[in-house]
Formats: sequence, C-alpha cells, structure tokens
Amino acid sequence: MIKTKGVTKSFGSLQVLKGIDLVVNKSEIVAIVGPSGAGKTTLLQIIGTLDAPDSGELEINGTKTAQLKDKELAAFRNHNIGFVFQFHQLLPEFTALENVMIPALIGREKSQTAERKAKDMLDFLGLQDRISHKPSELSGGEKQRVAVARALINNPAVILADEPSGSLDTKNKEELHALFFELRDKMKQTFIIVTHDEQLAKHTDRIIHIKDGLVTGQNKSDELA
Repeated sequence: MIKTKGVTKSFGSLQVLKGIDLVVNKSEIVAIVGPSGAGKTTLLQIIGTLDAPDSGELEINGTKTAQLKDKELAAFRNHNIGFVFQFHQLLPEFTALENVMIPALIGREKSQTAERKAKDMLDFLGLQDRISHKPSELSGGEKQRVAVARALINNPAVILADEPSGSLDTKNKEELHALFFELRDKMKQTFIIVTHDEQLAKHTDRIIHIKDGLVTGQNKSDELA
C-alpha cells in the first residue's frame, strides 16, 4: 500500500536519508524507531508528501507522488494522509468541532456534511460533550483525541504520527495507544508511528529500526515480547 524505494535526502552537506526501502501494508501499525538524528522525522515528512526526496520513489495506493503537480499533490495529501503530532497542532481560536472539520472543508466538502462527519468522529472518540470547547478548555488527552479525529475525517489511506504520546501522562498515553489499535481493528486504519516509546513500539505489528539514515533491521513486535 505504501512503498518507498531508494529514498535519499540531504540538507546541505548532511545526508540524512541514505536509501530507504520500505513497504507498509493496509491495516498495519508500524513503529519507526531509532536514535535522535537517525532520520525518522525526515522520512515521515517525505511519506507525508510534506517534503520531497532528493532521489528515490514514494508510492501510496498505487500513486507515484513524484508524478503529481503541486495542486494535485496537495489534494492527494488532503484525501489520503492524516497527521497526528506530538503537540496536537490544534488552532486555538477554533472549537474542537471546527478543528476537526478543517481537512474536510479544505477538501471542498459541504459545510453541513463536514460538520456531520466531524460530530460522528468526535462521538466515536468519546468527545461528544466537548465539541464546543476550544483547545485551552481541553485536557492533553482530549486535545490529542481531537487531533486524531481531525486526521481521520477524510478517511485517509494512512495516518502518520510523530511522537503522538510524547506530551501525555501515563494514563492518557495508554488510552491513546489503545485507540490506535481500536481504529485499526474497527476501521482497518493504517498507521506509521515515529516513537521513542518502547511500550507503544512493542505492541505494534512491526518495528522498523533506522540508524544513520538507513534501515538497520525490522522485527515483528511479538519477537521482542
């Protein structure tokens, strides 16, 4: 479903990615782990089409993203990729409902349809009583669930999460991790997660180890149990 082949990326004289080959299947939860500076976030940005590789290919659901023009790429990203960040990245002036609606509205969904879908998603995530609250009125765990709802609203092919539980306490962290697996089981959602959290990584379907810009190994998570 998601393939990278020979992906490289440099920033000036520093080569961050040195030829990454990956395959991620539908409904798979994959953790990308490695030391700081290994290239994990750079790889995630390239898979998310937020940055382009210097060389190599990215294919998502049969589409080779390098063949898309800028507007086509933006539309493709909007419909196929959801993002969850460590610090939520919610717009503070908007309510939870409005934050979740944004990707649907960008995708030219009618306002009434976007609102219905956003309410359904927030209800599914147990936030039906928080839809009119702004981010400053939500707990850390609630903010991250709103961010997950926003990532899901366009029914993307994949959700990319960069240290999604890094700012949460233990209880909210465990609830967020459980939510990812619930979404995989109930919605067949695919996740690629960059994380330093060993507890999250060992429960995923597969762990991809990156060091110095290269994939150094892959494990089925049950091999580490």
